[in-house]
Amino acid sequence: MSSWPENPVLVEVWRAGFGVDVLESVHRGALVVLDADGAPVLEVGDVSRPVLPRSSNKPVQATALLAAGWRPRDDRELAIGAASHNGEDGHVEVVRSVLAASGLTPDQLGCPPALPQHEATRAQWLASGRAPERLAMNCSGKHAAMLAACVAAGWPTEGYLDPQHPLQQAIEARLGEAAGAPVAAVVVDGCGAPQHALSLTGLARGVLSLVQSDPGTPGRLVADAMRAHPWLVAGTGREDTELMQAVDGLLVKGGADGVHVAALPGGGAVALKLDDGGDRGRVPALSAGLLRLGVPAGTLERWLSTPVSGGEAVVGQVRAADVLR
Repeated sequence: MSSWPENPVLVEVWRAGFGVDVLESVHRGALVVLDADGAPVLEVGDVSRPVLPRSSNKPVQATALLAAGWRPRDDRELAIGAASHNGEDGHVEVVRSVLAASGLTPDQLGCPPALPQHEATRAQWLASGRAPERLAMNCSGKHAAMLAACVAAGWPTEGYLDPQHPLQQAIEARLGEAAGAPVAAVVVDGCGAPQHALSLTGLARGVLSLVQSDPGTPGRLVADAMRAHPWLVAGTGREDTELMQAVDGLLVKGGADGVHVAALPGGGAVALKLDDGGDRGRVPALSAGLLRLGVPAGTLERWLSTPVSGGEAVVGQVRAADVLR
């Protein structure tokens, strides 16, 4: 993973306003589109090089927790176990319920304390003098579900983030199985948990397998829970939530540092990584890939091109490059 490929431009940022359009910035990267059978129909850039999917690994990761014996009391708890949530009040309460159901407390979470990402909620916390909490960290649902899986399997909760812990070994094996290739590297994620490197093709293949799985299987249970509760997966104003609300059957999961993955039953899957690790270009590139899966352009209009502001007007756009059209 040390060398970086010469990937093409996936996204362009155009600025105008006085009768001329200027290309201001570009975002290079790699993107793969798979059909419903998992065969590639579009490969742009190096989609075989392992990348760090970050939170885009969470849907497949959650299936390993179910296989270990975790039994959420409802699909809301399962959805939060695969979430990167805003830390809004409803998110925090569902995470707390996951812990309580297994006799656990927030002090046992291995993720760092944080303030909510949701601006209004964070402002309320700051105004009231409330300190950062582990429950508010965007990965707290995953950590709570990991701990609950340890309790269910009879594994120690102490050291549950160690890559050699039985839980982490099960997660690594499951990610490799779903991707169709072994995990290429294990590092430390932003939340302190192990993070597993996969190719973009492997990432897309794994998430596609969830939406294509039979009812009642761990993969389908995770996919159904996330799609039934998109607000729990991300939150107010977040693209993952809004895309799943807009496109029936779509499963979407973003990851830090410019990664996104989506899958549609009967359609296929899209996975991408922007080389600069930024967020600005992810959704226009993802939306261009979703067009290849048959999602109507009218449904995706607000995400295919996002506005660039100048003063009080819209003076440009962030849009997918020609290579994705």
